[in-house]
Formats: sequence, structure tokens, C-alpha cells
Amino acid sequence: MKTAILVDGGFYRKRAAYLWGKKEPEKRATELRAYCSAHLRHEQRYDDDRGLYRIFYYDCPPLEKTVYHPLLKRGIDFRHSDTYAWTNKFFEELKKQRKVALRLGELSDAYASYRISASALKDVCSGQKNIGDLKESDFTISFQQKGVDMRIGLDIASIAYKKQADQIILIAGDSDFVPAAKLARREGIDFILDPMWSNIKDSLFEHIDGLMSQWGTKDKKKE
Repeated sequence: MKTAILVDGGFYRKRAAYLWGKKEPEKRATELRAYCSAHLRHEQRYDDDRGLYRIFYYDCPPLEKTVYHPLLKRGIDFRHSDTYAWTNKFFEELKKQRKVALRLGELSDAYASYRISASALKDVCSGQKNIGDLKESDFTISFQQKGVDMRIGLDIASIAYKKQADQIILIAGDSDFVPAAKLARREGIDFILDPMWSNIKDSLFEHIDGLMSQWGTKDKKKE
């Protein structure tokens, strides 16, 4: 009996930083492997013969572009950013982890740009803040990922049709997986969703076989 664990990388990195703080790439990669292993140990409580098929990690490479910042009035070269170096190192560390498969999509960076945050825009429009009061932290980089959701869906379908595992645990936080989950369940796959303690829509419960998050919020400082 095999379990396949699929991880929406962008979602995991954001939630992990919120729950357990920022970490060096090596520690974040080790943490991810340990988090997935906790799922497997939980399932082995009910089935001693259950093993891990593979951990699939889905993400996009970091932005490699110079983007103009409207507040600073200059271009920001993301190839020299801490995020760029951290992300590439994190991916390299994941490749070293046993039974971890890295699935990378693409960045649609043609229209990458800095955008003012919703809260800052609200303050400016309401008159609580002037344009001259804006700070660098009031702006965020905006770009689109391509191929991540498609790869997750294709792998779910492939695992289900080829009977490579009888259980799928998906670590994700949105509803884009629903069509693939419905297909997997029709093929007899036990489909578990892990939203890492974030809220999900009530309507999603009818498309999964269980909801399970590891390392609760009380373990926020867990290494």
C-alpha cells in the first residue's frame, strides 16, 4: 500500500514561514521532508504495510528579471536578490532528499511589475496617507506562474490510472485541484487534503476523503 504526497510549493513556503518562521534553505528542505514523513507515520498507525511512493514538489524558478520600482524610481535586478539565491539553494537541497521529485513550472514574467498593496491604496484613496508617505514595503512584486496546477493535475491522473499509489495526500490551499481529486476518487484513490491549518471552503469537503494537517499551530516553533 503506497502513499503519494503532492506539495504545492508556493503555498507550503508561505504557510511554513508563517507557522514556523523563516529558515535557511537546508533547514526548510529538511523540515518539508519531516512534515511529509509525519503524514506517513500517521497513516501507518492504521496500516503497518503502508509505504511512501514519492513526494512531488511543485514550484516555479525565481524571477530572473530587472523590474522598475515606481517608488524608488529605478530597476530592481532580481537575480541579485536574497530571494533568488535562497530559492535556488532550496531547490538544490530538495533534490538531495530521498524520494523527492521536483516539478518546476514557468514564470510568466513578461508583465512582471510592482503594485501598491491594497491597504496602502485604501489609505491613499481615503486621504489617510499621501503619495509622499508611501514606503518600499507598501509595494509587492506581481507576476504569474504557469504550469504548476497543470502538473499537479496530470500527476494525480497518472498516479490514479497507473495504480502507482492507493492514497494521495495533497498539501495545498485552493480549490484548483477539485477536478483531479474527483477523477482520483472515481479510480479508488483515498484523497487527503492538508491545508496546513488554513481555512478551506465548506464545499471542498465533498471532493476529498479526509482533512489532515500536521504540526498544529501550537508547534509554531518546531524545527
